[in-house]
Amino acid sequence: MQRMYHKTNPRLVNLITRLKEEARAQEGHIWRDLALRLESSSSHYAEVNISKINRYAVEGETILVPGKVLGTGTLEQPVKIAALNFSKSAMGKIQQAKGSCMTIEELLSDNPSGSRIRILR
Repeated sequence: MQRMYHKTNPRLVNLITRLKEEARAQEGHIWRDLALRLESSSSHYAEVNISKINRYAVEGETILVPGKVLGTGTLEQPVKIAALNFSKSAMGKIQQAKGSCMTIEELLSDNPSGSRIRILR
């Protein structure tokens, strides 16, 4: 039997609810997938380093990280990165590369259809 996890962070609970609603309204499979990932235990959240983003991202692309972005490595091209959390060093390196950091809530508002987004985990 699978263990049920009850989230106590109100931001996370509201985000998961909003993602599911948007997935139903827009038929956006990306939002449903993200909601299911965030419903799982926080020990399963992604922790992605800047070096991995640099390796797989193309200039001007939007990257979605269902977890935290960490500051190891360098970023050589400007990209938009949406994540649950950012480390301070990661935010500095992204801004230094002329990229932008945003929350998942902001990405959901900017791109409700979920098109042209790459998930890294």
